[in-house]
Amino acid sequence: MDLCDIGHIKALLGRHGFRFSKSMGQNFLIEGWVPRDIAASSGAGPGTGVLEIGPGIGPLTRELSARADKVVSVELDKALLPILAETLSGRDNTRIIPGDILKLDIPALVGEYLQGLTPVACANLPYNITTPAITALLEAGCFQSITVMIQREVARRIHAGPGTADYGAFSVYCQFHARTELLFDVGPECFIPAPKVTSSVLRLTPKAPPAEVDDPAHFFKVVRAAFAQRRKTLVNGLSAAFGDRYKKDELLCFLSQCGLPADVRGERLSIPQFAALSKALRQGAAHN
Repeated sequence: MDLCDIGHIKALLGRHGFRFSKSMGQNFLIEGWVPRDIAASSGAGPGTGVLEIGPGIGPLTRELSARADKVVSVELDKALLPILAETLSGRDNTRIIPGDILKLDIPALVGEYLQGLTPVACANLPYNITTPAITALLEAGCFQSITVMIQREVARRIHAGPGTADYGAFSVYCQFHARTELLFDVGPECFIPAPKVTSSVLRLTPKAPPAEVDDPAHFFKVVRAAFAQRRKTLVNGLSAAFGDRYKKDELLCFLSQCGLPADVRGERLSIPQFAALSKALRQGAAHN
């Protein structure tokens, strides 16, 4: 059965009485090159175990199982479980876990099902869980790589650099934890039903946190403050977050110490610059 052939898909779904769920953001692939290229980019291979999120009817799962030693797929929609039992029949290295990835203990899942293998994550993510799912995968701290197909707008935001319109707090968060790569775009015509937006495949390669950040919680408090009021200058954003601790002229002094102009906006700062500013603010608090 060709799981990307629209005729086969409709026949399969009809046999099982399946109906698409808008609330779950379900869009199934109808172009075979897409799951092949995603799997080829995922790092799946001999010695690897893959955690997949939202297998749908299984086209990407099949491609991953042909490459990796083991694939564990988490599926929220119980209506898809009998379909997956059919489409993945004979794939002894695949296992479907019913559940919500946002409520599961990902490190425990990997430890139980992918023990002894190099874990990678791969998913055609529903648009409505993109940010929390990527956050959960990064915070799990157990993947060699994370390859996801998501809305192009979000992928560009994650990969964006300082000074661009797409750069924001989530860009900093993702780039703090991983190296990001935009791989390729996938048009709406590649799905059924067709979404209203273009998708992009993004790979995140986790890395150690930047050495210059010694207090991540404080660092991200500064980052959030910088982007909370994008149209205002950085000092105004910092005033809103740290005004109970510092006067505005003190905050301007910290900016100057870091070589930043008084009117700089948060979206201009790189991760090293945020790290330096965070450190200056913490040291200033210690001296007060």
